[in-house]
This record gives sequence, structure tokens and C-alpha cells, in this order.
Amino acid sequence: MIEKLVHINRVSKTVKGGKRFGFAALVVVGDGKGRVGFGHGKAREVPEAISKATAAAKKAMVRVPLKDGRTLHHDGNGHFGAGRVTLRSAPQGTGIIAGGPMRAIFESLGVADVVTKSVGTSNPYNMIRATFEALGEQTSPKSVAQRRGKKIADLLGRGGSQTAEADAAAVVE
Repeated sequence: MIEKLVHINRVSKTVKGGKRFGFAALVVVGDGKGRVGFGHGKAREVPEAISKATAAAKKAMVRVPLKDGRTLHHDGNGHFGAGRVTLRSAPQGTGIIAGGPMRAIFESLGVADVVTKSVGTSNPYNMIRATFEALGEQTSPKSVAQRRGKKIADLLGRGGSQTAEADAAAVVE
């Protein structure tokens, strides 16, 4: 498991004797092979908050289909609150072009090539939730073909199907 600490926030509570400090941690966990999750934990001490967040992230893991195990199948958009993100698949050798919290998600997910843009907020919580919304919309050609009852080659326009040849011949005439 790949664990990335994204953000630690020190919070305080004012009580009769003064202030009580606590910590909130935001953690992203992934297996590097297409599963990723995020979690939030709060405690009086930093290590305890991180362990709580890690446990929550492991519980909330989702599977994301990857193309060739290195990039996304298609582009996607997501938004949460004021956070809006755009994810784009990229050719091999591009690398992870993403800022802060989004980079942590893609590194733990096992994506090697992706281009992203975040607009609207730099709040790590909203950026991560928006990114997860965009990742939740990702579908693989295999699942789409299965849902439609077709072959993957028909969807991708490969395999020299007769209908495509007939359409091309009709256009020429």
C-alpha cells in the first residue's frame, strides 16, 4: 500500500483553562494498481490522527480502470464545492502533471501519465473530493462493450467490421 499524507491542520478548542489543540489529517492510500481511497482523521496527537485517516482511507477505496496500467481511458471532469478539476489521459512519457493533492492521488493510484487542471479552489479536501468524482466516472471499453452487448473491437472501430466498410463505400459513391 502506498500512503501519502496530503494535509495536516491544527485546530484549537477554547476551554475554561485556555486552548486545547488537536490535529486533523487528510491521507490518500492506494495500491499502485488501480485502487485508491482517501480518509480524514482527527485526534489530539499527529501520529494518531494520521493512523485514523489511513484506516478510513483503506475502508473507502475505489477501483479505477487504467489504460495499459499507466493512464486514464478518457478525459473527465469533476466538481465538489468550489473545486473543479479536469483530468486528461496522456501519451507515454508525459508524467504526472498535477498539483498537490491530485498528484498524491495519481501516485498512489499507479497512474504514470496524466494531465490535470484544478480551477476554483486550492482547498485540499474539495480538490480531492472533486478528483474522486471525476475518477468515479471513468469506464473501460471492456465494461462499456459488456453493457451494450458488443465486442470491444466494434466500439473502438477496429477489427474491420463490415458495417464500417459499407458506410465508407456509401460515402465514396
